[in-house]
Amino acid sequence: MKIREFKTELWLPLPPEKLFPFFADAANLQALTPPWLNFSIVTTRPIAMREGTLIDYKLRVRGVPLRWRTRINVWQPPERFVDEQIRGPYRHWIHEHTFKPQAGGTLCGDLLQYAVPFDFLMHYWLVRPDMEKIFRFRSSALRRLFAPEPVNPA
Repeated sequence: MKIREFKTELWLPLPPEKLFPFFADAANLQALTPPWLNFSIVTTRPIAMREGTLIDYKLRVRGVPLRWRTRINVWQPPERFVDEQIRGPYRHWIHEHTFKPQAGGTLCGDLLQYAVPFDFLMHYWLVRPDMEKIFRFRSSALRRLFAPEPVNPA
């Protein structure tokens, strides 16, 4: 099984202790997920986030309905948390979220370690392009929420 990595960073103009609560509410994942994935949380809310929390989702990837379950393996507010896919389309999926103070704001990091079935076919043609598109959407959504462009009075 070939483990791949995907890493992305985004600076936002709030300190980690102000930004982390948004990520601590699982319901906000909806706002960070592209609409074309038809994403929804199945787990009854509110969800108490902590180590061991299980969260179930439904989504569609390229029209294929999927169920996904993650477990929170590490919960260290406001610095980081790690979720792992317990059930879903990946053979391996661990997603580390980090929140580091930087220049009066927060450097938000995402490090994914993942493996897919039929890697030699799926990764470059389907999985990696989809992942890049999803994280571009996520970055754009976070910028809109936490770093909106100032209004230019005309």
